[in-house]
Amino acid sequence: MNISFVLLFSYLSGSIPFGLILAKIFGGIDIRKIGSGNIGATNVLRTGNKFLAITTLLLDILKGYLPVMVCIKYFPEFVQLSCLFAFLGHVFPIWLKFNGGKGVATYLGIITALSLQLSFLFVFTWVVVSLIFKYSSVSSMFSSLTLFVTNLLRETVTSADETLMYVQVTNSNLLLIFFILIIFTHRKNISNLKNRTEQKIKL
Repeated sequence: MNISFVLLFSYLSGSIPFGLILAKIFGGIDIRKIGSGNIGATNVLRTGNKFLAITTLLLDILKGYLPVMVCIKYFPEFVQLSCLFAFLGHVFPIWLKFNGGKGVATYLGIITALSLQLSFLFVFTWVVVSLIFKYSSVSSMFSSLTLFVTNLLRETVTSADETLMYVQVTNSNLLLIFFILIIFTHRKNISNLKNRTEQKIKL
């Protein structure tokens, strides 16, 4: 029963298409018909509405953060499953015929719930790479790779409490799975980068 609740709650939380909803309500725009067609914050930014883009980003982070934090508190044995299903909810939402976003903001929310240190590292890496290359896709893939490599080298997140250690340690295998999934969700971007047709972001 507990595992069923965790999987369902995590997936449904992750599946809420905030970018699509906000753009439709406040901009009268179907975000799937502009730019990359993605429902995430980067594509919302292409509408020219920075407020909607920032709001989408924060809500997409929250929908990854919330279910994992609930799971950490009440169902610590299922934390990694919660992480994966929250992410998969965003990428494959049932409401949009399983055609969702790239999952990067939701991934950041998940990582924030697991380790503030890794979340800061992700944001720092993303910003630096974005300033250099101007591509959101490159920043996202490189940042997720950085987290995996860093955590693999460090192996564990220091914690004085063994219970907290169990739920806060970001398993390198989990980060590897996320990196592979993020590469998968950016497969079109990789193709665009090869063809030099990838859209740059305006920071």
